[in-house]
Amino acid sequence: MAVHNFVPKMYYYTFGPHEAALRIRDGDSLTAETRDAFGLDGDRRPVPPCMRQAVPGGAPHMANPLLGPVVMEEAKRGEVLAVTIDGIRINRNFAVSKQNEHFGSLTGEGPGRRLLYNPPVPSVWFEWPLDLERGVAIFEMPKSRRRIEAPLAPFIGSIGTAPPHGRIETSLTPGEYGGNMDYRGLTEGVTLYLPVWVDGAYLFFGDVHALQGDGEMNGTALETGAVVTLTLRRVRGMRAAWPRIETPTHIEVAGSARPLDDCVRLANLELLQWLCDGYGFDRVEAWQLMGQVGEMRIANVVDPNYTVVAAFPKKYLP
Repeated sequence: MAVHNFVPKMYYYTFGPHEAALRIRDGDSLTAETRDAFGLDGDRRPVPPCMRQAVPGGAPHMANPLLGPVVMEEAKRGEVLAVTIDGIRINRNFAVSKQNEHFGSLTGEGPGRRLLYNPPVPSVWFEWPLDLERGVAIFEMPKSRRRIEAPLAPFIGSIGTAPPHGRIETSLTPGEYGGNMDYRGLTEGVTLYLPVWVDGAYLFFGDVHALQGDGEMNGTALETGAVVTLTLRRVRGMRAAWPRIETPTHIEVAGSARPLDDCVRLANLELLQWLCDGYGFDRVEAWQLMGQVGEMRIANVVDPNYTVVAAFPKKYLP
């Protein structure tokens, strides 16, 4: 089992079976340095043009720059790729967040779609200093004359495999392959189980957030860079149609679609299937139990697809 220091030569803005950037074996680990959602490194330098994937008809700066693809040749279509997040170490002392007019959960995402009596927010950048020694993000508010310190909670915003057919035209979109789920639960110590839709899996990742509320309500989190360490394993015998997640306390499923109620259905249906196939529950009894002890979290309500995570406490598993 090898440990790879992954230094990207290209940043991708789509999910798909692109030319392999790194080939690994089952059980290997990798460490890589990500850029933020705007392509900035720790010195505020953008991705060089020669390192940007050419996207016909699309602007790279409108999507998250991803590292990858990481190819595990043993992984076959129909299997599952387990990605354990061993570490997320923020490597700079600031994070940025941008609020845009007509983008976000209050004002809609296009002219004419805002809520009644709710004027669009102005387009504005915010920069939060990060005190890495104390583990806090700092928000200085000159108009309100207030200072807020919030604990850092870094996670990977965008991580996924190649989709079932072709490629996804923007890395902003989540789906059955994972993608830009923006789920704050994808943090250190968690294992993400991704369906393998294409032989080799073709894993992409990036878009680390220093902090984010549920739903990424205003469109962007505290976008930052980090050194990420992942361990990848091939899982045989598990069948998954949507990303599955295992934390120290829960098993979870992420469903992504529009409208939001479809996300709820997709996530809970896959979680129900996991309880039956993986843990031997009767389907009717599992559904009854989910209705009484199940949990749900809204991961994002701003991306091209929304994401809902259905969760089940491990203490009720056999």
